[in-house]
Amino acid sequence: MKTLAKVLGVIIVVIIGLLIAIPFFIPVDAIFNKVSEQVQNTTGRTLTIAGDKDLAIFPSLRLELNDVSFSNMEGGSQANMATMKQLDVHIPWSTLFSGEVKLDKFVIREPDVLLETNAQGQGNWQLFDKVATEQSQQSTEQGQVKLPDNFDIELGEVAIYGGQFTYLDGQTGSKQQISDLELAVLLKSLRQPLELEGGITYMGERFNLDIELDNPIKAIEGRPFTLTQNLTSALVDMEFKGNIAEQGGNISGTLMLQGDSVKRIAKWQGVELNAKDNAFNDFRVEGSMQLQGQAFTINKLVATLDQLAIEGMSTIHLGERLALTANVDLGMLDLNPYLPEPAANTEQPSNDDSQAQPLEWDDTPIDLSALNALDADIVVRSSGLKARDITLGENQFSIKLDNAVATLSMDKFAAYEGQGTGKVTLNAARQPYHIDTQFDLSGINAEPLLSDAVKFDKLMGKGALNWQLTTEGQSQQDFVDALAGKLAFSFADGAVKGANIAELVRKAKELIKGNTSALSQGLNTGFDKSQQTDFTALTGSMNFTKGVGVNSDLSLLSPLIRITGEGQVDLPATKVNYRLVTGIVDSIEGQGTTDDSTGFKIPVRIKGPFHDVAVNLDVGEAAKEEVKEKAKEKVKDKLKGLFGG
Repeated sequence: MKTLAKVLGVIIVVIIGLLIAIPFFIPVDAIFNKVSEQVQNTTGRTLTIAGDKDLAIFPSLRLELNDVSFSNMEGGSQANMATMKQLDVHIPWSTLFSGEVKLDKFVIREPDVLLETNAQGQGNWQLFDKVATEQSQQSTEQGQVKLPDNFDIELGEVAIYGGQFTYLDGQTGSKQQISDLELAVLLKSLRQPLELEGGITYMGERFNLDIELDNPIKAIEGRPFTLTQNLTSALVDMEFKGNIAEQGGNISGTLMLQGDSVKRIAKWQGVELNAKDNAFNDFRVEGSMQLQGQAFTINKLVATLDQLAIEGMSTIHLGERLALTANVDLGMLDLNPYLPEPAANTEQPSNDDSQAQPLEWDDTPIDLSALNALDADIVVRSSGLKARDITLGENQFSIKLDNAVATLSMDKFAAYEGQGTGKVTLNAARQPYHIDTQFDLSGINAEPLLSDAVKFDKLMGKGALNWQLTTEGQSQQDFVDALAGKLAFSFADGAVKGANIAELVRKAKELIKGNTSALSQGLNTGFDKSQQTDFTALTGSMNFTKGVGVNSDLSLLSPLIRITGEGQVDLPATKVNYRLVTGIVDSIEGQGTTDDSTGFKIPVRIKGPFHDVAVNLDVGEAAKEEVKEKAKEKVKDKLKGLFGG
């Protein structure tokens, strides 16, 4: 037994010695040449090793290769598709005899990999054309590659440390790059799921990945396959599960994106959003999507941004010029958090808190160059809209954008208790910008509309408002200064706030008759919120030139008075100047009276800035008219006496 033990011991020592010595006798270059030849036969590419080559054979065949390069496809943008500082490969002995590619470990350090397509859209990652059988026997109608049934690859673990991956689109010239790789890949078979986990850096931000591809051989052969991807980062989280077909030319599935700051993402992309604290923060987008060719479509879209909720569908057409089509329901849309603050009033505030402040137009330049970034055809609905002080009800708009010319059509509009249609055309293709508007509104409540739109709250009543107005400029002040066109209005059963004209006329009449007590009550007055002039009908039209509206057909009817007048509204100067002729009706029959006669007339001047309009009576003119009327009566009486009338 002792002799046998000694013999076995010697045998073991000899075997160990042989295992240690074999690497010194095996020609490493010959082995590498064999591997390179196999790679050449399999992929049609050249594998080159410029650095040291180390070989170990126990317990598995281990190759350590330094300064490795793998050639690119013919016509590629650079000579090599991939280079790496070091490649450490662990190959089980069984793979050398089975004809399969099986790796226990595949460690890559500092890779520099280029994935690119040529002008025809062919990718340089399509490596296995050389192992395909005759084209007529194994290609599908789409030119897909069919691998032999006995061909397989098994990777126990693939680890990548450092380096970068670059994608170059040979058709569009676009380039994307990721770096600081730390990835682990597990692949038991080309016919089993491929798993990838780890992290990458893109444009200075770290992203963590968890990706699973259901069947790699489908991807290699150009057949549809399933991909599941989870991405997390400080900027955004993404989940995608779907199908990849047509060698990446048709991607469909479900997509979810969410994050807590749109402002941070915009800054990451080089865009500074000077937004309010409660705007452009948390967001979430989810829906079914498809990317096919140059069209990216999202169906059943559900999105939230801050307090906004959006549903609908959208298609983005990629390419040389971005184009967007969409049909979206915005719910209750409050735009105030996303609008810039109006220009601050630099004047010192009044000590009287109740005193109205002057209206100032903002002269800050408006930049509309972004309208030339894309074309669009969008239908937008909302249950309500708020934009600064303007409030709208249920509405539907159509938006078309074509080469920086935007057309907004008001298909359905409900606001201020009325309805209407309209269209706004904005030409931002040139400077100054040009705006053309056409609106027809009916049943509108005048007071809140004018107060919200132009800060003018002196008119009450419901009626119709229509206009055809144009303007041009690059600021709110410019647009007001250049306003031109026509506006017409017709209101019923309302009031003009600030003065009781019928009462003022009565006082003036008493004064003319010699009743001086009217002086103590005051004839000239400023704006008084407690006073108003009621009317049954108020009509008129206004023609604007350079922001100044001129009216010559104003008519106000009420049971007590008839008012006609003319004047102008100067929007640039924010002031009004009207001369009204007011007459008291001789016979009062109520709102249905057909008597237009006015026994006593007096001019009324309405003049002043919007925030402090004054109403003044011209008693002198009224007295002259009264004297004329009395003279007429005396002449009539003389004639009657002379002819016995």
